[in-house]
Amino acid sequence: MNEFLKQKYFDNTIQEYLLALGILIVTFFIINFLKKYFLNRIKKKIEESGYNKFHYIEKITNRLLVPVLYLGAVYIALEYLSFGKEADKIISIIYQIILAYFIIRFSIALIRFLLDRYFHKNRGEEELKRIQPLYGIINLLIWVIGLIFLLDNLGFQVSTIVAGLGITGIAVALAAQALLGDLFSYFVIFLDKPFEIGDFISFDGNSGNIEKIGIKTTKIRSLSGEQLIVANSKLTNTILHNFKRLERRRVVLKLGVTYQTPLQKLEAIPEIVKSIITKNELVEFDRGHFANYGDFSLNFEFVYFILSSDYKTYMDIQQKINFDIYREFEKEKIEFAYPTQTIFINKS
Repeated sequence: MNEFLKQKYFDNTIQEYLLALGILIVTFFIINFLKKYFLNRIKKKIEESGYNKFHYIEKITNRLLVPVLYLGAVYIALEYLSFGKEADKIISIIYQIILAYFIIRFSIALIRFLLDRYFHKNRGEEELKRIQPLYGIINLLIWVIGLIFLLDNLGFQVSTIVAGLGITGIAVALAAQALLGDLFSYFVIFLDKPFEIGDFISFDGNSGNIEKIGIKTTKIRSLSGEQLIVANSKLTNTILHNFKRLERRRVVLKLGVTYQTPLQKLEAIPEIVKSIITKNELVEFDRGHFANYGDFSLNFEFVYFILSSDYKTYMDIQQKINFDIYREFEKEKIEFAYPTQTIFINKS
């Protein structure tokens, strides 16, 4: 029996093969046990907390974490065997590359899960949508860092590579200043929040609702229906009106009546208009005065606030006030002024 176990095949005895196989079976069994135990615990904890992301956790665990554990088990088993110096070196390199791939993928999935959970719990769905474009940059950074560590472990001169990347990065930065400007503007929008998805904004003669905030451009749906695609740097470098954050609208109403209007009715106009304005809900009256003598009219000015940011509500109230003023002036026989000229002819 001992002689059988000591027989060699490819520089390894049968005993060493059996030992490696036993280690492989035991580690696989332990991994399967831990997989079922911990996944059940995680599932129960998530269901108790009400944050149902079990399917996502199960996916990244089964696809990324478990293969790493199996790979480690295979590597440990192979450590008890020797296939020659060159072959062992090749196996080690292959193992490091595969391990680095799974670790990078797992790191990306884990960071995304943690960010999703944080923003879902503390910031809301809107903030979660805003950070979606950042995932591409995060993924790229993790891949770059992971590959640098891999190359360092494989014996490459990482410092030379990093220096080369630095020079290349400067050249790329100079060639892509506009793109980087839009990227930095995206971070300004993300951190400073001058507007959010769903806000109605106006800038440089354009207006519309924010549909999507991307890394380079922001998509806006205009009132006429077409989609405006605007560079982020343009939005951060211009005066921008955000109407969603409008708490109330200031209205200046100017009226002109004819010079033939009697003084008694002129004195009554401020109270007449004030009573019409104040009887409307969501309206705060500020002032009303006989403002000045015009070329062809006696001018009144009234100021009030509509306590709503909704444009339709503003127009409905404005229309009602205009109709009521016209109706009341018609009742009191007060005439609105319009441009007129009086010509005096000397017959002599």
